[in-house]
Amino acid sequence: MAANFWTSSHFEQLLDPEEVDVVHQLDKDKGLTLEEFKLIKMHMTNCILKLAQSVKVRQRVVATAVTYMRRVYTRKSMSEYDPRLIAPTCLYLASKAEESTVQARLLVFYIKKLNSDEKYRYEIKEILEMEMKILEALNYYLVVFHPYRTLAQLLQDAGINDMSMTQLSWGLVNDTYKMDLILTHPPYLIALACMYIASVHREKDITTWFEELRVDMNVVKNISMEILDFYENYKISDERINAAFSKLDFNP
Repeated sequence: MAANFWTSSHFEQLLDPEEVDVVHQLDKDKGLTLEEFKLIKMHMTNCILKLAQSVKVRQRVVATAVTYMRRVYTRKSMSEYDPRLIAPTCLYLASKAEESTVQARLLVFYIKKLNSDEKYRYEIKEILEMEMKILEALNYYLVVFHPYRTLAQLLQDAGINDMSMTQLSWGLVNDTYKMDLILTHPPYLIALACMYIASVHREKDITTWFEELRVDMNVVKNISMEILDFYENYKISDERINAAFSKLDFNP
């Protein structure tokens, strides 16, 4: 695995937001809107998290799985690549990439336990077949750098010993995976944005420390605004998710 983000395939594959917020033509033809596209990705992020909690894998595996899922949909349609199969398969693939392998049969057991809806209940054979399709969609690039290690280093460097601010920063980073930030920004900037929000919320003045970093604070603040905008505007409801999936399930 590449040790340096700047020489990694992750860096080479960073996208502009405009490249991420694109609904595939096949999905558009079924009437799927950009709003619904984002909602489905958010819903499947939550599904990955619930499944991961059941099979007991680290947060890093969850983050990698969500990144794979989001990358796939910058290249493939939801009509062809059913999110309800993509999500668990990405978790299966991420568990192997992050050396915390979960057996496919265990995933299938918990998928069936967690979901009464037949459309979510896939078998081992289908997960293994989709794994190969996901690998191809990702061009076999499985390296993902996350903000977690950088966040720990930055908190230490800033002299933050406040547990409430540390926990808030980590929670914010976890929530960024409900968005596409990991596809559009280097992890260190995501970590800084989460620290910035936490410092304002906890009334910790680390302005001088930020100035000494010599980073573009406009970029950090813009990412912070994206995160706050997400909290303000994006609410998942079963009704909206079901309406979005009904469009994908419709075969004219």
